[in-house]
Parts: sequence; structure tokens; C-alpha cells
Amino acid sequence: MTAGAPSAPAGDGAPLRRIGVLGGAFDPPHIGHVIVAQEAWWRLRLDEVLLVPIGAPVDRPPAAWPAATRLRMVQAAVAEHAGLRASAVEVDRPGPSFTVDTLQAVHDAHPGADLWFMMGADRLPTLPRWREPERILRLARLAVMPRDAHDATWIAQVAERVAPGRVDVLETPIVQVSSTMIRERLAAGGPVRYLVPRAVERLLVGPHALAPRP
Repeated sequence: MTAGAPSAPAGDGAPLRRIGVLGGAFDPPHIGHVIVAQEAWWRLRLDEVLLVPIGAPVDRPPAAWPAATRLRMVQAAVAEHAGLRASAVEVDRPGPSFTVDTLQAVHDAHPGADLWFMMGADRLPTLPRWREPERILRLARLAVMPRDAHDATWIAQVAERVAPGRVDVLETPIVQVSSTMIRERLAAGGPVRYLVPRAVERLLVGPHALAPRP
């Protein structure tokens, strides 16, 4: 199978889909988000990667832009990549956004699909403190991205303790861009071209820009 190609048919003739889930505030989305999603689509041979903007965060301050606006920006960011798609699963669901609920919703919408949930390596040791971690691991494999000192060897060691047999290392290019950086540049009137997808830049800069909350 070629990288990024659709999965082979399952035994009953129906395609066994492979779907990645990349959650985040996307406040706003930047090129790092798109690169990670593209690398997962290619390296894990996924049929589709869903980029899921957080609706109501449970462990971070409120986002600068409302959920519906962040969803619109993610839609613009991935519009030209057939393997990437924005998902409104958390934006449309009332109440706090928990990973287990999102994965269950994706599972229910795609019965029989194999799911991968993407996370940075620094978050892997915290998995036992998440809501229903055992069910998370039943619903999806984890695609864990090395970060700084947390390399593939470190990931393998932690995985044996918190998610044995359910972790794939996802190597991606390191892009030192953050949503915080983008917000600070916008506030200072600085340029964001090449730091965000061109379609997102058109939503952030200019007389009709989507302004963040006051």
C-alpha cells in the first residue's frame, strides 16, 4: 500500500478505514497544525485526518476566538488537502470537551474504522489522569510525536507503562510556530504570512478580519 492511499478492503468487502484525530484549540490554526496532520495522513497511511477544534476547554483558558470561528479557520486551512478535514464534533457538542467523548463520537460515525489519536510526547505520561483512559485506548491507538528530550526511546518506555501495545511514534518536522506567537504578532500588527496557511491569513488580516474576543 502506498503512503496515504486508501485502506484495503476488509474481509466482508467493505473498506476498513483508517482515521486520525488531531484535537486542539486552533486559536488560530497555523502551518504546524497542517504539517502534523499531513505527516500523520502520510506516515500512518490514513484515509483521513480529522482536525477537531476544542469546543469548551476543560484544562486551559478560554480561546481568543469563539469555537465556530476557529472551526471556520480550520476549514479554510485544510480545504485544499483531500486527506484532511475539519470536524465540528466538539463545537456542536454542548459542555466540556473530553477526548473520550470525541473518540466515541468519531467511532460511532465511522463504525469499524481504525482510529488514531495524535498527541505530543509530553502528554503521554498524563494519560492515566484523563477521563476514562482505558476506554480511550480501546477506541483508538495513540500517534505520539517526539518533543525535545522526549524521543522515540523515551516514548516506548512510557508507552509500556501507560498504553502497552497501543502507541505508534509519529515523526514530524519540528516547526517552531505557535498560536500564541500568531496572536501576539497580530496584536502588534506584525506579519503572519508563511506562518499560517494563506487561506487562514485572509481571515486574520485586513479590514474584514475575524477579530478575537475583546
